[in-house]
Amino acid sequence: MPVLDWIGKKAVVNHHRHVPFHLLKSHAAFSCGDNNSGNILVQADNLLALKALLPYYAGQVKCIYIDPPYNTGNEAWVYNDNVNSPEIKTWLGKVVGKEDEDLSRHDKWLSMMYPRLSILRDFLSEDGIIFVSVDDFEHRHLTLLMDEIFGSKNRIETIIWKKSYGGGSKAKHIVNLHEYIECFAKRIEKIGVLDLPPVETALKYYKYKDEKLETRGPYRLQPLATNSMDPRPNLRYPIPFEGQEIWPEKQWQWSKDRALAALQNNELVITKKKGKWTVSYKQYLKDGSGEERRSKAFSIIEEIYTQQGTNEVKAMFGDGKTFTFPKPRALIEHLIKLATSKDSLVLDSFAGSGTTGHAVLSVNAQDNGSRRFLLVEMESKIAREVTSKRLTMAIRGYKDKLDEVDVPGLGGSFNYCELGPSLFDERGRIKSEVTFKELARHVFFSETGKPLPDKAERKFPLLGVSDGIAVYLLYNGVLKDKSPNGGNVLTVPVLQSLPAHDGPKVIYGVGCRIGGVRLTQENITFRQIPYEIKVS
Repeated sequence: MPVLDWIGKKAVVNHHRHVPFHLLKSHAAFSCGDNNSGNILVQADNLLALKALLPYYAGQVKCIYIDPPYNTGNEAWVYNDNVNSPEIKTWLGKVVGKEDEDLSRHDKWLSMMYPRLSILRDFLSEDGIIFVSVDDFEHRHLTLLMDEIFGSKNRIETIIWKKSYGGGSKAKHIVNLHEYIECFAKRIEKIGVLDLPPVETALKYYKYKDEKLETRGPYRLQPLATNSMDPRPNLRYPIPFEGQEIWPEKQWQWSKDRALAALQNNELVITKKKGKWTVSYKQYLKDGSGEERRSKAFSIIEEIYTQQGTNEVKAMFGDGKTFTFPKPRALIEHLIKLATSKDSLVLDSFAGSGTTGHAVLSVNAQDNGSRRFLLVEMESKIAREVTSKRLTMAIRGYKDKLDEVDVPGLGGSFNYCELGPSLFDERGRIKSEVTFKELARHVFFSETGKPLPDKAERKFPLLGVSDGIAVYLLYNGVLKDKSPNGGNVLTVPVLQSLPAHDGPKVIYGVGCRIGGVRLTQENITFRQIPYEIKVS
């Protein structure tokens, strides 16, 4: 497989693993409704914010959509990731230049994207999908980058989004009307059929009715024969009808057993015209469970334009300059409908104006879903004055400033968070304000790579069991002993008081007074706090 290389790559390949964990603190003034709804907007550098969210949501996100800087030179983006590399140190705190001659801009963009895409992969569920918007400037680099991080075998499609109506008076050579959306799976073998809700315009084709109308709805006729040039001897067989055998000119689409079962169930329609037999099958509007037939997704998205996104912001804020070039909500809704179910978790770590959150709320309102969103916006001013306000208006309703009509709220809520302190100080000690539950989340995730189970009690030494291994935490007086370090030291009495587990055990504590032989007999691995807790 071709390998993409650039200045600074060696410094960032594993950088996301060394980013420190931070706590998140909620701000009610910029939140809306129930803070525990599961919808979160985080204002912070997205790499730090993602690391803070990871212990909570690793392996749980069904759909990621990001719209990162396109690096065209017309936007100003700065990401100071504290990477210890001479090449990158020279870039820290500097805005990427506008000049096309600045060849290092590609290196900077790739160095910014690599750790973020790497950590985003850790959020995806096994059947999760990521969509990344990009234009021609970095598309060729992004494709190779995602091949490396997600694996080329997990590439689903490069979607072409026709973003413009036409025009192009400023184009020197060819009028560009499109952008790309790269689509990758975490594990493509876990991805089922990707389709979209039924399209209303297709209903007109379902004009026939039979005895299954109540359960399957109306049907349309589709030819059973195929013109495929691929020789499939098992698909060439006769269908018996009125004492005759009807053979396909080439072959049938279905196996013999399936076709004969359909004939028996009155799901084939056979007609004769001008001496030639035609066999059609009934394609019902609904499947056997009563769900309407969904529509196919195509690699080209049309009739959704950039101007629609601008008009949405104008309608909500009265000024298109509030946030320039936001993605149209319909575009993100299209992807959410394609890649999620009604209870999925959706993540956007380049949230901008909040289009993705708005789209999640909108799709939920359309199909009575309970999808949740995780959004990250780096700029404080944008997060507070645009993203938060847009989500609040979408939830509660607003006055359309273009058409002067009332737009009803979609319902829902979200919690606005900012980055709190890191779990550890510069000497690697746990900060005094860190609670048991906060450390528990970090310990369980760093030990297992999984979020702390939802059923975990607020203050209970057994955090959970993963892959047969029980993880315990002795910290902050969890065993009710109020003496200094009370209950935080593993002794024989403490061990006997812990919830039993028949299998390997990992126990975190500030000290251990049990000998190595006994630990081995008890199948215990002891990790000392704070020295054996991963800082990042």
